[in-house]
Amino acid sequence: MMDNEQDSIGMIEWFRASTSYINAHRGKVFVVQLSGEALADKNLSNVIYDLTLLHSLGVKLVLVHGARPQISAALASDAKDSSFHRNIRITEADCIETVTRVVGGESAKLEALFSMGIGNSPMQGSDVRLCRGNFVTAKPAGIHDGIDYQYTGKVRKIRAPAIQQQLEQNNIVLLSNLGYSLTGEIFNLSAEEVAVEAAVALQAEKLILMVPRPGVLDDDGNLIASLSGDDARFYADKLSKLDEESQCISRALDTCLRAYSNKVHRSHLISFKENGALIRELFTRQGNGTLISSDSFENLRVATIEDVAGILNLIRPLEENGSLVERSRELLETEIDNFKIVELEDTVIACAALYPIGEDFAEVACIAIDNSFQKNGYGGRLLSSLESQAKAAGIKKIFVLTTVASHWFLGKGFLEVELSDLPEQKQKLYNYQRKSKALLKVL
Repeated sequence: MMDNEQDSIGMIEWFRASTSYINAHRGKVFVVQLSGEALADKNLSNVIYDLTLLHSLGVKLVLVHGARPQISAALASDAKDSSFHRNIRITEADCIETVTRVVGGESAKLEALFSMGIGNSPMQGSDVRLCRGNFVTAKPAGIHDGIDYQYTGKVRKIRAPAIQQQLEQNNIVLLSNLGYSLTGEIFNLSAEEVAVEAAVALQAEKLILMVPRPGVLDDDGNLIASLSGDDARFYADKLSKLDEESQCISRALDTCLRAYSNKVHRSHLISFKENGALIRELFTRQGNGTLISSDSFENLRVATIEDVAGILNLIRPLEENGSLVERSRELLETEIDNFKIVELEDTVIACAALYPIGEDFAEVACIAIDNSFQKNGYGGRLLSSLESQAKAAGIKKIFVLTTVASHWFLGKGFLEVELSDLPEQKQKLYNYQRKSKALLKVL
């Protein structure tokens, strides 16, 4: 098969696999925060293309941009002092005009990039309209530790109904780090705070923070695909003590946690440097960022007929490498009541099944976890759930036949046994070519 034909088949398979994500995201509100560093990065045009693609697929977008490095450079150019306290800029009276000019310029640049998306980009023919307005009401940050923050402000209110009206008209809403007081003053805000408050006020499905790394990395440099709230707090504290880029991720995690505590329970950290990272995170099973979600360790449930396609996608690679016995769609539909799944972001990421055999035995089968979530404890949680189910049904012994996972089951209290120790019905069906090991656990 020619390389271009293989590429075409790969693209077709990806497009088919993305359908469930497209359906899940359509009509939902996503708040996306772009830092000043993201606006200055050479990959910005690709990020804009991907945001335009989201918009064309029916996602309702609210973009929030900052301009911290651009403001610092402009103030330095104007020979104006700019100091920080608790990592927040103190905006003096003679600086607010520069801040306003710089932020307005960055907003205009974003509008220009989205306009270019209509005629001179892969999104040619799309209808993209950005709107700006006085959607953010602000108040002075006040005096802290004896320091007056002057024209640095806090969000007083997000005008959610006005934003929703624009979203319903199929517009992308663009917010900046500027807010306006009830007395007509302009305040310099934190873009992160604007993003959080907007996500909360709009009851957004997702808060997305574009950051300089792929997301949160473990000690070996591997991407952590998902974090619970507690784990996110652990990494936020740990990274806050490291280098500047790590501190940036720490601040992003703090932002996610503020959203999390206000019922926005799905936040993503995604690299603004990596081409296509946003699309891979939102439309592929493997993802390409870190998700902070209340679903991470909670959504374990009994499978239904609607989950058959997701289970098949999950177990197919394991069937192909011989780790699992192949199951047809028809067989899986018949046996679906035996399955439990873990669902994340409307996608099946782990499954397992329990098959009662007689009054005393049950077989544990088809344990599968998505490669991106192997270290999150889903296999153990599924097994514990199946054991509880078996006990409740009066089953005294559970067993498993496995070719590759015997050590894992031994660590869960199973013991290796002879084939003759299994129910006679299972002995007759044993596949001697697979040479599976038999392990049994007394409940």
